[in-house]
Amino acid sequence: MSHARKRFQTISAAVAAAAVAGPAMTMDGANAYELQLAQLHQDRLRLSQIQSTEGKVALKAQLLPAYAPYVDGVLAAGRGAQDEVLTTLMVWRLDAGDYLGALAIGRYVLEHNMTMPDRFARTTGCLLAEEIAIAALKALKAGGEFDIGVLEQTEQLTRDQDMPDEARAKLHLAMGRVLAKVPDEALTAEQAAQLGEARTHLARAIELHSSSGGKKDLERVERLLKKHAATGS
Repeated sequence: MSHARKRFQTISAAVAAAAVAGPAMTMDGANAYELQLAQLHQDRLRLSQIQSTEGKVALKAQLLPAYAPYVDGVLAAGRGAQDEVLTTLMVWRLDAGDYLGALAIGRYVLEHNMTMPDRFARTTGCLLAEEIAIAALKALKAGGEFDIGVLEQTEQLTRDQDMPDEARAKLHLAMGRVLAKVPDEALTAEQAAQLGEARTHLARAIELHSSSGGKKDLERVERLLKKHAATGS
């Protein structure tokens, strides 16, 4: 897509979104929205023909850039009208691992008290918290890394959102485990402070859901902090 075409789509989306205010209204009938909705329908049909979850994720990652101008326009000038395209793309970004992109949409959706389409059982806050937490825990289990900044943004954004305690516990568990990834050797002051944060999140996860799986993590963190305090490192 050319730069001029992207610019045109962004402006068109901004104009359409600015014309309709509030979650009681919808973007139905707006030309820019209807075009994107039609494209989304076609892309869903393509996805329905793929059985592999991994294959679906790969296709979503391939399709998402084409919707970026529309998303940018709505986020820049939108006034909170219900938008099935936007909420669906938020979920697609989560699926494709674009967590910051999903949070950008999520911030707009939560700010305007928009609702998820009926096919999604969870609220926006719960969906963001749980899916990003699951992704982080999965990455850690596989021996990988996860950006603590993404988890912190997620926690801040969803802090006041209603969700099951088990879902929120997963987010605190993920934050605790990411922060607890320090070597068992002598700790620096900075690492000790990081472990202190990890302890807070792990304890909160256990408080919210006793079977969250953070008890052994918390024991290790407590042990390292006691060792650090005893040596006066």
